Amino acid sequence: MTEDTGKDLQRAHVYVYGNVQGVFFRESARKKAKEFGLAGWIENLPDGRVEAVFEGSPDDVRRMTQWCEEGPPHATVEDVEVREEDAGGDLRGFEVR
Repeated sequence: MTEDTGKDLQRAHVYVYGNVQGVFFRESARKKAKEFGLAGWIENLPDGRVEAVFEGSPDDVRRMTQWCEEGPPHATVEDVEVREEDAGGDLRGFEVR
C-alpha cells in the first residue's frame, strides 16, 4: 500500500455470500490483496458469509472486489455486497482473522 494520507485511497467493506467458507477463500483473498498492494482484513462470519475490508488505490480496490465475485476455484459466490467507506490510511498489511 502506498504511504498516503488517505486522499488517494479507497476503502471497500465487502460481504460475500454463498459457499465461501472452507474453500480457502480467506487465504486466497489475502494472497490477492498482497498482489494488489492492498491493506485490510478478512474473516468468516457465523452466518456463512465472508466479511472483508480492502483499502488501497481505487483501481486495485475495484479489482479486488471484482475478484470476490468469483473467489477461489472451490468457492460458489452467490452475491457480493460492497459498501464504500472513508479511507483513513490507517490500515497496515492484510490480516486473515
